[in-house]
Amino acid sequence: MKPGNTHETENCRAVADILSRVGDKWTVYVVRLLANGPMRFNEIRRAVAAISQRMLSLTLRGLERDGLVTRTVMATIPPRVDYELTPLGLTLIEPLKALGQWAITNRDTVEAARMKFDHANAGSKTVEELERKQKVSLNAPVLPKRPAPEKANLA
Repeated sequence: MKPGNTHETENCRAVADILSRVGDKWTVYVVRLLANGPMRFNEIRRAVAAISQRMLSLTLRGLERDGLVTRTVMATIPPRVDYELTPLGLTLIEPLKALGQWAITNRDTVEAARMKFDHANAGSKTVEELERKQKVSLNAPVLPKRPAPEKANLA
């Protein structure tokens, strides 16, 4: 990129902004669940047991703000609130499915590259930081398997 090329800089910012939303681990889980159709808040929370109520609320609010999810309040007693992917949100299913397939296909190759790197850089501060981050990510929640139509399967 040439100095002063604000068009490319703005494009990079736009991509980074969107990737921060769709690359968030909770967003991937919620989009995957909502690909099967509308769900209530507690249904989503039960399906992603490791997510806190606050984090689910923030994730759904962010998805709604970005136009990826709609929130519909039914005038019943007690009130019923459904969350559903918008047409824009539905367009995320295929890219997430492709990324999930890429991750599964290349998992062994990436792991081998990590081991090679770690062996070559044993004792470096970078490797210690990477190992610490990996330990944290190993505690990430696993989304329970749920029967879904073929088109909604993201990985």
